[in-house]
Amino acid sequence: MRYLITLSVWTLLWIYGCSNGSSSSPTAAASNEEQIAETDSITRITLTAEQLKNTDLKVGELEKRPISETLQVFGKIDVPPQNMVSISMPMGGYLRTTKLLPGMHVNRGEVLARMEDQQYIQLQQDYLTTKAQLASLEKAYQRQLKLNTNQAGSDKALQQAEADYKSARIALRALGERLRLINISPDRLDEDHISRSIQVLSPIDGFVSKVNVNVGKYVNAAEVLFELVNPADIHLNLTVFEKDLDKLSVGQAVKAYTNSNPQKKYDAEIILISRDLDSAHTAEVHCHFESYDPSLRPGTYMNGQIELANQQAYVVPSEALVSKDGQDYVFLQEGPTTFQLKAVDQGAREEGYVQLKTIAGIAGKKLVTQGAYALWMEMNKDGEEEE
Repeated sequence: MRYLITLSVWTLLWIYGCSNGSSSSPTAAASNEEQIAETDSITRITLTAEQLKNTDLKVGELEKRPISETLQVFGKIDVPPQNMVSISMPMGGYLRTTKLLPGMHVNRGEVLARMEDQQYIQLQQDYLTTKAQLASLEKAYQRQLKLNTNQAGSDKALQQAEADYKSARIALRALGERLRLINISPDRLDEDHISRSIQVLSPIDGFVSKVNVNVGKYVNAAEVLFELVNPADIHLNLTVFEKDLDKLSVGQAVKAYTNSNPQKKYDAEIILISRDLDSAHTAEVHCHFESYDPSLRPGTYMNGQIELANQQAYVVPSEALVSKDGQDYVFLQEGPTTFQLKAVDQGAREEGYVQLKTIAGIAGKKLVTQGAYALWMEMNKDGEEEE
């Protein structure tokens, strides 16, 4: 009898414990549901009628349209070698006058400086002396030629007169060319116009980039006095990685701009793609500006946007995107007032549209095309209020 009573008590205690355990399960389930709802609130929002009215949302679908991809590269303004001129003189001398400063504009034929030296005087003297001797030798040659024709002179005398005359003519021609090298015209030179100074003339229209000498300095032959730049053919030298070279071709359009003034764009086109790669696996791409701008100076660093071929792509208006921590999102419409946040990867941008690289889970669905930022603010506000 005692055994039966004890067994009944233990049975009642077991049933009571089980009933307590079963009653705690609905509580745990409710807690899990609240946790799920709290997680969903981060990526999903349901608006009231008043909120929907205030956000002024517009809903649409993905569009497919041609969009051009752009390649962002960097480079600097460069001048081809034929447009950079180093000014030197083939004969040394003292620099007597110059007014040049870096940045000054010069015209072709303009006097850049004046130089003086005794050897300029000597060269002019040699030319005039040889010119006077040539006139005498020419007469002697003509006289021997006439005597030989009348058989009154010897062939040897004629040959010597002819050799002396031709040698003097060659010497005169050579001295004349040496005078032209130092900008003295031999045709205008006579005994009344011998000068101790010579002029240094500009061979191009352009700008002074360097002044390497000062007044009073003796300049050796071939020493560079000044450096000039002809900016008429300046070009943009871009650096492009090897993996992007296959996307480029001669004639492609380029938009260039400086970091200091990114709003001002310069139109250019690719004229040459280098075949050589450097140690960083990059190649030079040369671009020609459509119009010359004097504000573009050699050596200026610039950014370049190269327009690649147009392609059909799925796009959304730029107002449809919101960003956080480097990730882009769009809002998908799940119901009349419910919207779900969806992560996306954007591609090229053009004329207010943004390409979506992947459309999985988005194609065929309604999404917010205008007012996404306002919806994003409502979502964050709700999250802050819950906290």
